[in-house]
Amino acid sequence: MNSKKDLVGLLIHDLRGPLAVVSTSANALLNKAERYGPLTVNQRRVLERILRNAHKSQVFIEDMLEIYRAEENLFHRDLFSVSAPLRESLLEALEIVAPQALESLCLENQKEVEDLFESEGISIEIRGRYCESPFCHDRKKLQQILRNLISNGLKYRRKRIRIDVTGEEDLFISVEDDGSGIAPELQEIVFKRFVRLENGNQGEVQGVGLGLSGVKLLVETMGGEIRLESSQGAGARFTVRIPPLSMEDGKGGRVPR
Repeated sequence: MNSKKDLVGLLIHDLRGPLAVVSTSANALLNKAERYGPLTVNQRRVLERILRNAHKSQVFIEDMLEIYRAEENLFHRDLFSVSAPLRESLLEALEIVAPQALESLCLENQKEVEDLFESEGISIEIRGRYCESPFCHDRKKLQQILRNLISNGLKYRRKRIRIDVTGEEDLFISVEDDGSGIAPELQEIVFKRFVRLENGNQGEVQGVGLGLSGVKLLVETMGGEIRLESSQGAGARFTVRIPPLSMEDGKGGRVPR
């Protein structure tokens, strides 16, 4: 081990086990009353809170692992419909930002899911080639990019966010919110680690400040770019461009930069 990055990689790897134990134990207590006994309303509420926060921590660890792999230029080639990771990212972001919205949701009921998105002020449009044709790249990394941009938009919105997916060759994704916007002098620093801006309505937004810096790193190591358009009081729009990978070199390994 010859650097801080090696130590961080080991710590991230070693945290996965204890978090999995916490999640499994809380799930068992919640769902196996015949073995562990019935729960009171308050006990169930506390266990559900433990489970939600364990899941948030697991998501954060997985995000860090993907960033670590991206820094090593390691990618997995997948061929997939963009709508699938987009839907999963939306649900994951809502679970982080507004967990109560998913409490009674049936994920298999597409109409319920669409109604939830509408009630949360989320509009989606997919146009161009990737409306029907599959996209080739690392699905987990794309899903991490989507989840972070969407959760960021949900945190800073006033009432709505809009997600647009377009492209004929490169994939373009934009996430726009109607929040208080970002002043020009702050637009560079939002991509730095540990930076958090204040929401005009809610004060400082909770989080560790790694989201947008991680998104930028992932997008750039995937051969793309990220752009921010915003002004004070007029919302913000983040747009990423990601070129597809060729499937010719196999399903995994290093991707040339």
